[in-house]
Amino acid sequence: MAADTGTRLLIATGAAAESAAELPPLVRSLIESATEILVMTPILASRLQWIASDTDRARYEADERLGTVLGQVQEIAPGAETETQIGDETPMTAFEDAIRKFDPDHILIALRSDDHGAWQERHLVDEVRATFRIPITVFELDRTGTVPPPAAA
Repeated sequence: MAADTGTRLLIATGAAAESAAELPPLVRSLIESATEILVMTPILASRLQWIASDTDRARYEADERLGTVLGQVQEIAPGAETETQIGDETPMTAFEDAIRKFDPDHILIALRSDDHGAWQERHLVDEVRATFRIPITVFELDRTGTVPPPAAA
């Protein structure tokens, strides 16, 4: 990649940090170094909502999450050209759409931790990694929007 082209960062978020200060240093560094950013958040409906095609609440939550993350991105990288996108109810379809639209150099994924992760997120990172072969950085956030402490060995 030429030095003057900058980095295109796709941020896919299933959870939002409580504040930009809560983000791990590596995550902040990735965001700071990006010149173009697409923030995408899929609609993460519960299994029952998905089966019943009743995803209004999940869509509202995705919109709220998108606004929170966008504010944090603008705080960390105010000079970056930033776009947003509400993704599909199927996370892999949301990734496919975002990658086709944006052609990122790197993907940053904020996952919900095990205490509140959902059925759609199982094996998602492995599937994204195998399908797109784009460098990926993943971190987790708990229900409070903080990075959970490392698990005891």
